[in-house]
Amino acid sequence: MKTLYIECNMGAAGDMLLASLAELTGDVKACEDRLNSLGIPDVTYCLESSIKCGIEGTHARVVALGVEEDEHMHELHHDEHVHDHREEEHHEHHEHSHDEEHHHEGELEVEHHHHHHTHMSDIEAIINGLDVSDKVKGDALSVYTLIAEAESKAHGRDISEIHFHEVGTMDAVADIVGVCVLLEEIAPDRIIVSPLATGYGQVRCAHGILPVPAPATAHIIEGIPTYSGDIEGELLTPTGAALIRHFADSFGRRPIMTISKIGYGMGKKDFEKANMLRSFLGEDGDESDLVIEMECNVDDMTGEEIGYATGVLIEEGALDVFTTSVFMKKNRPGILLTCLVRPEEKEKFARLIFENTTTIGIRYSEAARFRLSRREEEVTTRLGKARLKISEGFGVTRVKPEYDDVAELADSER
Repeated sequence: MKTLYIECNMGAAGDMLLASLAELTGDVKACEDRLNSLGIPDVTYCLESSIKCGIEGTHARVVALGVEEDEHMHELHHDEHVHDHREEEHHEHHEHSHDEEHHHEGELEVEHHHHHHTHMSDIEAIINGLDVSDKVKGDALSVYTLIAEAESKAHGRDISEIHFHEVGTMDAVADIVGVCVLLEEIAPDRIIVSPLATGYGQVRCAHGILPVPAPATAHIIEGIPTYSGDIEGELLTPTGAALIRHFADSFGRRPIMTISKIGYGMGKKDFEKANMLRSFLGEDGDESDLVIEMECNVDDMTGEEIGYATGVLIEEGALDVFTTSVFMKKNRPGILLTCLVRPEEKEKFARLIFENTTTIGIRYSEAARFRLSRREEEVTTRLGKARLKISEGFGVTRVKPEYDDVAELADSER
């Protein structure tokens, strides 16, 4: 299985994720050219070499409307309130005097554009007008909707009242669309992300001081694993958080996988720790791996309820779910529910088991297993097309037709 693992030990921002994925394509310059051909109005991508703690990677710089601005300078304007969401005290501050002067000029340009604001409807029009696939458009709009919904909650306003500063909007759109395009090109079967470092402390904005993570970011990361870490400042931005939330299939440690490529996306500020987001691309089709075996006993659920619960667990991606008849206290007949899951998903399935059964306790243990690698092929028969499931390994090859396809072909002959 083609797996992408994203390591966010120093948080995540849209530009860092974009740069990291660009390195996975194998040709950063060609990737820059492709991104600049997307047709995002008044936006230029610049993918540049960057070194952090002696490690070379790529920094993604975006020039929007002639201004080089951080993705994090989303300025939200309500009817009577202006919130300059100048979040990035971490990834994008300029360290040297020349850069500081350039940053100051950029701020003057931001003031010049203050009267231009965009609504979600404007963003939808921009994205829908791009020469990209429907999948990229759908993903990009979903990510930006997460941001808009979070800002709506944070400021107690309806989404229709949320206005984005024009330059910051185009910068964020560039990062979001670029990431969506590159993920479509890389096409991983699954995406696993490490728990997200947010940083800690406070961040100064134009209209006051906010806690880290910023309120909008905090809304986006509800329900996913995060931690503050030991860096004072803001490591996780709304754009980075929204991209991760939309695309991540699960969160946890890097699984057993054969790595083929590694991408380094660099932030701008320097720390004692390398300010980077790292992506690993590879295959997890090893013949042995680890699983978590989760078990619980229940004696007060009907067969229909047990059937529904097992169905939910399968639909949510459990590796296997099965039941065993057991006798429990007071000689009551009961059910032993067993669920096999990936290690990084045990908390997710613990929640699902508690939500869908009457158990008050779940046992779990780590188990090593041997397994055959699996793939599918489509064949054409005299009745039509059908998929074959092929399992190989340990000198064994097994071929079995997909039941649903065989049943459909059989029905067509009746």
